[in-house]
Amino acid sequence: MTPLAGIIAARIRATGPISLADYMQICLLDSRHGYYATRDPFGQAGDFVTAPEVHQMFGEICGLALAQAWMDQGRPAPFTLAEPGPGRGTLMADLLRALRVAPGMRKAAEIALIEASPHLRQVQTARLGHVRHLEAVKDMPDKPLFMVANEFIDALPIRQFQMTGQGWRERMIGLSEAGALTLGLGQVVPLSRDGRPGDIVEDCAEGAAFTETISRRIAADGGAAIIIDYGGWNGFGDTFQALRNHKTEDPLAHPGEADLTAHVDFASLAAAALRGGAAVSRPVRQGDWLLTLGAEARARRLEAAGDASAMAALHRLTHPSEMGHLFKAIAIWPKGAPAVPGFAALE
Repeated sequence: MTPLAGIIAARIRATGPISLADYMQICLLDSRHGYYATRDPFGQAGDFVTAPEVHQMFGEICGLALAQAWMDQGRPAPFTLAEPGPGRGTLMADLLRALRVAPGMRKAAEIALIEASPHLRQVQTARLGHVRHLEAVKDMPDKPLFMVANEFIDALPIRQFQMTGQGWRERMIGLSEAGALTLGLGQVVPLSRDGRPGDIVEDCAEGAAFTETISRRIAADGGAAIIIDYGGWNGFGDTFQALRNHKTEDPLAHPGEADLTAHVDFASLAAAALRGGAAVSRPVRQGDWLLTLGAEARARRLEAAGDASAMAALHRLTHPSEMGHLFKAIAIWPKGAPAVPGFAALE
């Protein structure tokens, strides 16, 4: 039993079963034993590899898309260049390098990183120098907002509901007779979705709230956001998972020592963006989007310049059997402004 498993078990004994959302929050962000508070989980030496860690071309293409959106909107200055959950700062470093193609953009950018982990804040500062760290997206200043959120929504807490003969019931974490963490069903809840017995649906309220907040800012002040993650459109099913040492495992097995995520419902994010008053795209496959914006040509130039890893990285980022189809992207921009490159407005 991990230290955090004991803490969670004691809480359940004292106050009763907890939601998956509470469990994820504790496991990922507990100040003493939480996953992100105690380690650097990225890269081959960690538990997973994100697209920015695969190769620089990913962040560069994201940066070029934002640069075009910035120019299309009249080059506003100053503006906030933000990233939530920025990991080691790799994506932001590559974004900043790409912004050089747009004269004046780097100087106008005020970097804001939304990061809850004190450990990762130190890693990001060492990588990027002095940057502004924020606790939440609501803390961003009132000015144009340009943002990339890569594999951020998937780590936000979810709740799960299962259809039974009595209706939808929330899946909760309690204790077995032996004292181990186990999943069970709570009370019937009023959920306005159809389903058959056994169906499971997931709700990420924080993801929707995050998207609506940035959309309201972009609608009011200008800017653009690109959200990239794995998921689908209005999906059913149990996607709650744990990753440790690059392998999936039981999410209840090692609390605090494994990454916990769930697939993103892009339909809920799109609805939140529309509520926020912004234009939003349908999701496009990561591989298709990168190739549309010139990833293959960039990889070939890098290979010709001596980067022996460029073509293998392109394959990993874009091929259907790798990250290319699993990961999707949506974009948000002000109504009436040109769409972010590679995206079309949701009709």
